[in-house]
Order: sequence, then structure tokens, then C-alpha cells
Amino acid sequence: MIAKSRESYRAYRITPQDTNRLVPVFDPIGEKANFLFAIEIFDVGGKTPPNVHRQAQEMFFVLHGEGRADCSGTETMLKAGDSMLLMPGTTHVVENTGKDRLYCMTVMVPNEDFAELIRTGIPEELDDADWAIISGKLPG
Repeated sequence: MIAKSRESYRAYRITPQDTNRLVPVFDPIGEKANFLFAIEIFDVGGKTPPNVHRQAQEMFFVLHGEGRADCSGTETMLKAGDSMLLMPGTTHVVENTGKDRLYCMTVMVPNEDFAELIRTGIPEELDDADWAIISGKLPG
């Protein structure tokens, strides 16, 4: 069994220009998992760059906020409680369209070197707003 406390979590921006941060929860680097599970945090107006995974399926579950996903030309609106599963080869962009940060649980199987990319990014601290969402203390 592997158990982690909140003190062990770190957020990363893959590049200084990125408007989303990823918080690895379990991955092949930290825990030798055969998948990546992360919390993805999108700044207001933030979005991922267009990306595609050759072999991996990627799942998003929206914890808080509102967004839009463009998946190979099909647009889907997202809000808390919604989920989305992307098959390999799906070019996608996820964008925060709300007034607050967008928080998603993200799972990728297999990892396809995504954990390695995240962990070579720029480490950042999580703030009180991040911890409120991650710990389930939703506003309102």
C-alpha cells in the first residue's frame, strides 16, 4: 500500500508560459504506478496546448469550475461532475471558460512519458484556494 499526505504534493507548470498546473498524485516516477493520476488546475482563461497521445487513454473528471474541450474538432462544455474519456489519437485542448480556476482529476493509461514531462517542469506551491478544492471544501 502507498499512502500520501498533502505535504507530499507539488504542482508543476510544464513551461513558464503554461496556464495550467499539474499535481501528480500517483505516477510511475513517485510510486512506480503503471498510470498517471494527477489534479490539473487551469488558471482563469487558461488552457492546454493542443496535444495528442498515441497510445494512452486520458480521462478528465471536473471537480470544480467550467470549461470547454475541443476533441478532434468536437466541442464539449464541461462543469463540475462532468467527465470525458479520450481515446488514443484524439487531438485535444481543454480550456477554462469560467470565472474561477478549473480543477480536473486526470488519469492517463499508459503514462506515455507524461509524468516525466510534468516533473521536469517548474515546481509551484499550491495556495489556499487549491487546497480547498483538492480537499473537498468546495466554496459556497
